[in-house]
Amino acid sequence: MWYVYILTCNDERTYVGCTDNLDGRLKRHQSGWVPATKSRLPVKLITYMVFSDKYKAYDFERYLKSGSGRAFLKKRFL
Repeated sequence: MWYVYILTCNDERTYVGCTDNLDGRLKRHQSGWVPATKSRLPVKLITYMVFSDKYKAYDFERYLKSGSGRAFLKKRFL
């Protein structure tokens, strides 16, 4: 399974990522091993979506990082 996840950081901005190991990835974020969130700790998981297809998960992650995807996030999850 593939997971697209949304985090909020201490600067109140969001981070969107994709992984096949959600628990391990969250632990790496929280321990400061991910450069994009290292200076923005602590992070909090808002939600995640599960996909059986890797490519659909990465396509959805890319959409969420686009302008209309950010608007979708703001309206639905934040």
